[in-house]
Amino acid sequence: MATIYIENKPYEVSAGKNLLEVCLALGFDLPYFCWHPAMGSVGACRQCAVKIFKDESDTRGKLFMSCMESVRDGLRLSISDAEAKEFRAHVIGWLMTNHPHDCAVCDEGGSCHLQDMTVMTGHNYRQYRFDKRTYRNQYLGPFLNHEMNRCIQCFRCVRFYKDYAGGKDLDVFAAHNHLYFGRSEDGVLESEFSGNLAEVCPTGVFTDKTLKQHYTRKWDLTMAPSVCHHCSLGCNITAGERYGSLRNITNRYNGEVNGYFLCDRGRFGYEFVNSANRIRKPLLRNQLPEATDKQTALQATAAAIKQGRVIGIGSPRASLESNFALKTLVGEDNFHDGVSDAEHDLICLALRILREGPARSTSLREVEQADAVFILGEDLTNTAPMLALAVRQSVRQQPIAEEVPKAKFPVWQDAAVRELLQNERGPLFSATLDHTKLDEIATQTYFASPDDIARLGFAVAHLIYPDAAEVGGLPQELQTLAQQIADALMAAKKPLVISGTSSGSEAMLNAAANIAAALVAREKAAGIVLTLPECNSLGLTMLGGHRLESAFDAIGNGHADTAIILENDLFRRAPEATVTRFLATCKQVIVLDHLHNPTTEKANILLPAGTFSEADGTLINNEGRAQRFYQVYPTPEDIQESWRWLMELGNALSHKQIAHWRAFDDVLRAITTAQPELAGIEEITPHADFRIAGQRIPREPHRYSGRTAMRANLNVSEPKPPEDPDSAMSYTMEGYRGEPPASMIPFFWAPGWNSIQSTNKYQQEIGGHLHGGDPGVRLIEPAAQAAEAFFASAPEEFQPLAGHLLLLPVHHTFGSEELSMHAPGIHERAPSPYVVLNADDALAMKLAVGEPLEFNVSGQAYRLPVRISPDFPSGTAGLPVGLPGVPYAELPAWAILNSDLQWKQQAQVTY
Repeated sequence: MATIYIENKPYEVSAGKNLLEVCLALGFDLPYFCWHPAMGSVGACRQCAVKIFKDESDTRGKLFMSCMESVRDGLRLSISDAEAKEFRAHVIGWLMTNHPHDCAVCDEGGSCHLQDMTVMTGHNYRQYRFDKRTYRNQYLGPFLNHEMNRCIQCFRCVRFYKDYAGGKDLDVFAAHNHLYFGRSEDGVLESEFSGNLAEVCPTGVFTDKTLKQHYTRKWDLTMAPSVCHHCSLGCNITAGERYGSLRNITNRYNGEVNGYFLCDRGRFGYEFVNSANRIRKPLLRNQLPEATDKQTALQATAAAIKQGRVIGIGSPRASLESNFALKTLVGEDNFHDGVSDAEHDLICLALRILREGPARSTSLREVEQADAVFILGEDLTNTAPMLALAVRQSVRQQPIAEEVPKAKFPVWQDAAVRELLQNERGPLFSATLDHTKLDEIATQTYFASPDDIARLGFAVAHLIYPDAAEVGGLPQELQTLAQQIADALMAAKKPLVISGTSSGSEAMLNAAANIAAALVAREKAAGIVLTLPECNSLGLTMLGGHRLESAFDAIGNGHADTAIILENDLFRRAPEATVTRFLATCKQVIVLDHLHNPTTEKANILLPAGTFSEADGTLINNEGRAQRFYQVYPTPEDIQESWRWLMELGNALSHKQIAHWRAFDDVLRAITTAQPELAGIEEITPHADFRIAGQRIPREPHRYSGRTAMRANLNVSEPKPPEDPDSAMSYTMEGYRGEPPASMIPFFWAPGWNSIQSTNKYQQEIGGHLHGGDPGVRLIEPAAQAAEAFFASAPEEFQPLAGHLLLLPVHHTFGSEELSMHAPGIHERAPSPYVVLNADDALAMKLAVGEPLEFNVSGQAYRLPVRISPDFPSGTAGLPVGLPGVPYAELPAWAILNSDLQWKQQAQVTY
């Protein structure tokens, strides 16, 4: 610790820290532009000047840029010194020389960091009287607008896009006062993290194009804390609504999960909520008109349940509460988890590894701190994008730890550190089906089938800990690679193993568990990350449920005749013929969902469920962290949460376990009572009766405008605001104006800080945890010692089969996830259907790029254009998961080639 003096008042702070972030953490308002807590300092804008004095007798002092100065014991400085204030005012004047001053039409107006800093420095009037420099703006794709004339040349955009996120197609051009930040030509930004430019940019150069289409100021949004539903990582988001439609997603800081950033799928996939494909009224398919009111639908559903033997099918994209309500309604023996049998087995294995294994399931923040990483089988950029972003930061840890102390300058001096390290990176080993975007930073890559990747993993585990299973018949080059990986993991202080379910391989999960357990056995502080298919895959598995196949059997064998399907398109879970037969056999099909899909089209009764923005609920991410999302706005018409539909059905049926439920907290208590392993979820957020100074937490900023006019076309008398029985938040701008608990922060705002940069006012230290701790509760901690069952046998080496291809799953950031594909921007970025082949296999079959490959999987015929990859495993093919136009197949699976494309059984055809 060090004692520094600000305005002659002493403060205890951490030595070696950046002086700017220390001042901000202490609550001082000090303007800045180029500095960012996740990216360090470069000293480009000169806006954060302070006066530093040699000692207490020094009255003159000297101007320093606080972002480039380390904290040291006895340091004396002044923020309010007249010369420092004058210098900062001059700087903002220079930066604003060519700015168009178009706040009235700028999308950032009112939530702009540039506006905040301009006010903070006292800059009121422009002094420049000549022609301004102007630029032509670029088309950058469906997510971002570009208005280069607003640029103040802080370099934040290229520092994030290139240095932090690894993007290649955005750069800075020209020099001096004519810098241009953009692409070399118009075109879609290629990075999966491009949307962060809208928050990283302190001005209106890069703005959210989806929000612009709604024409809404950010202060006019009703907002609530939420959790992203588009992958298993559980990134925290803030969702904003106006006039009954969701209009904006911004990052919600969580120091253990996503920090300051989001991927583009999480940021822009929200527009499925506003889709024309929404289910907005209950539908009864046995009457005309089909659309009916809520009470009639409840009566019809209750009658259908009374008359039949009922099963329930849950969903990994539905909340824990909704799944539990369905499980309670139909009974434990009749509840099925709604995922394919292969996925069921994989997630159960992943849960067992996390519960019984000795390695800690690491958070994204901990991933960034790992100093050696081994990835088995996961294309992270496409299955868990923010995890890929964290891995990009991890490869800097080892060279920073080794080289920067020798150079004797602080880690936060970003430009100096990057100049010192150049392309030097720590150990990252990637074993995947094909090339990934992380290959460019990998120490070594290995492309092979899932079984062969698993064999490499088993070999690494055995080299680390000889009691682990040995792998026979491994080629010399793989033995050498395994030794290299083992040595790097053993040399690291914080080694990390990453795998997941996307390849459909249990052997790969076992291999990852083996490596992590072997490292712990050698007394290494090893971590493990297992990615899962959907936002609540782990929560659903922890809740417990039978296989989907047993649901099909129950109906097919006559043990049940009515199915309640919760937020689940079964045609994405099983072959079309199987699902069609199952639904046709059901006497009654009752579906709760929010978007029309092939399953809802088969429903006899269809109940409109609320989306994440219209519901309260809990998700458990791949780490085992339970987090709550809040309803952003009360739903119109007859839309409500799935758990509330099921609760009301239970009340209508006088169900003894449900009859006393009235609100969200009742469901939470029932979950923790019925399943003690989920104890803790009731403590994620304060209960609905929580108040601060007798007040609720407002969802609307105090600047919210137009409320009294919003319904003036219907009634000039403003109606009573709706009440929220499920949380301590209000749907109005009235309420407690101080800082709420971290899990209930609806938006970040502080006096003088109207932009997202106000996050610093909510943190214990800049870039650290939020006051009171980050949102969420970890439900899984590592076991005391390794379970011997993880030391399973390695699989046999993959052998191609003549006339067949082993069909493997291929994932896409844009296209594979079900809900986000209903967002126009995501849909635009998604690829067309295809199948990927190894180059040699394509040559043997005389197929060129774009030509169709015909094959059959379990009776399902496919005819897809070919893509060719030189490194995709020979004897296999890649089938994109979830794309419209690609029928479901449980992968991996053997595909039978049409006879005219089969390989000739000749010696020259080898694998």
